[in-house]
Amino acid sequence: DWSSDVCSSDLGRTALLAATHGNHVEVARRLIAAGADVNARDDLQDSAFLYAGAEGRVEILKMTLAAGADLKSTNRYGGTALIPACHHGHVEAVRVLLATAIDVNHVNRLGWTALLEAVILGDGGKAHTEIVRLLLAHGAKPDLADRDGVTPLAHAERRGYREMERLLRDYIGKQARQGTIASPRRTQ
Repeated sequence: DWSSDVCSSDLGRTALLAATHGNHVEVARRLIAAGADVNARDDLQDSAFLYAGAEGRVEILKMTLAAGADLKSTNRYGGTALIPACHHGHVEAVRVLLATAIDVNHVNRLGWTALLEAVILGDGGKAHTEIVRLLLAHGAKPDLADRDGVTPLAHAERRGYREMERLLRDYIGKQARQGTIASPRRTQ
């Protein structure tokens, strides 16, 4: 029975999680077909679903979702699969996750949402900017600040991420006109 097979690892990693780590798509497909638990965790609190999302293993991510991945499950940092996918700039994984009922505004143990991670830990480039656009289009709240009260817009300004700034300002301005969010102010 492959569904409960554990590799000889001191991390308690299942065969499916090991296949996910190696991006062995066909092995993962066979394991899932044989009943492998896509939500089984290793000692680091990773599951095949969480790891596939975090590392942009899109084919395996889709398989774990089809096999009943727990969208509310969180990694050792308290983040859903969406948060590290945004952090690492995995645009396709973000698209796949946003097509589900995953909580786009989940806050991890650091006090960060997926939007904050895309700005703070991103590089301001094309992939992270597209992720910011996708998150906003799927209801990310740009007024959810970090623990220090710093918003995604203020982080983008501080980092000089002009295109992210523009996206956030445009979105916030639109929301302000609709009366659903406070008007943006420039930070000092």
